[in-house]
Amino acid sequence: MAMTKEERVLRVINGQDVDYLPSQITFSDRTRDVQISEALGLDSADELDGYLENHLHLTLSLHDKPLFYRNDREEMARLAGMGFCGPDWDSSVVYDCWGIGIQVGSDGFFACFHPLDGQATQRAADHMPPDVRREAMFQDIEEAVATYAAPDITRAGLFGDMQRELAEQSGDFLVIPSGYFGIYERAYALMSFQEFMANMVLKPKVVHDLLDKITDYKVEFAKKVVEMGFKVAHHGDDLATQQGTLFSKEMFREFVLPRIERAWQPYNDAGIPIILHSCGCLTEFIPDLLEIGLRVLEPVQPCMDLAYLKREFGKDLVFWGGIDTQNLLPFGRPEQVKQMAREAIRTLGKGGGHIIAPSQEIMNDVPIENVKALVETIVEERQTVLSM
Repeated sequence: MAMTKEERVLRVINGQDVDYLPSQITFSDRTRDVQISEALGLDSADELDGYLENHLHLTLSLHDKPLFYRNDREEMARLAGMGFCGPDWDSSVVYDCWGIGIQVGSDGFFACFHPLDGQATQRAADHMPPDVRREAMFQDIEEAVATYAAPDITRAGLFGDMQRELAEQSGDFLVIPSGYFGIYERAYALMSFQEFMANMVLKPKVVHDLLDKITDYKVEFAKKVVEMGFKVAHHGDDLATQQGTLFSKEMFREFVLPRIERAWQPYNDAGIPIILHSCGCLTEFIPDLLEIGLRVLEPVQPCMDLAYLKREFGKDLVFWGGIDTQNLLPFGRPEQVKQMAREAIRTLGKGGGHIIAPSQEIMNDVPIENVKALVETIVEERQTVLSM
């Protein structure tokens, strides 16, 4: 009997034999599905996941949907009517229930307003969803963090979309409960990246307090994910740049690692494999992350040495990604894309342990011809690498 897509991914994660390696291609702007489908010659956007050979379906709570759907006015209007976001279309900003402003029109999601950085305006306060404590926006950082509260995770309807999509999509896809914008990312989005980094040194107590409030929320989120019956967990915190980690190992272990461990505890207790999204070259942090339960690393960017990753961590870690989206995919010729993708798949997928995917969402600058070349290469290589 043929495997379902869900079974195939879970077997790869669990180190079991599969008929071929699963794959996933995601576009950064969810509003472009119709346009992309037409360019690929498909009859409708409903055929896009099938053409792309996708195995995964990402689902989001209503607290997180503004990050991904900020360009979808109809969806933002639905969420605003339920009190889960506050659009300011004239300023091209959508405010989420954390009080963070997300730039409308951007290719990937971008936090353009930070409610705790002391730069708030009355206009921003007027557009906030009901749950946001507006007074924190007009206080100095110590008072602001003390006043600030994470969104109410008990809100009615918060997990409705996730529950529905888990029921509808399971089997056809492995449904992943989005954990993007995790703990440290939420913190810097709240107080701005510069303020967060500076305050790790200048005002560490403020940073610890804010991280704890976010972690408390994430622990409750994890408990809900387990309760709803998801088969995998997901957490997103970009811990590195293209050259190396964003923090020293000492600061990572003081500020970030213990909170991630606490947020992952419900998943580890339930025996659910954990997927971590982190861009950049985080090789130095992988041993620590494996110790607290990491099973799948996403999106595996080739700024890391892919052969080293497979050799050193391939017995313990499943690699999701690896196909470079920054150079050849947007700018190369289709035959160059095929060669690059083939090398990445053969490096990370040798003998299994690989979810074939680009090293990031595909941006608007990638030609359709190169998308086709990528899909063709995935189909050509996904079975043969298992016996290499």
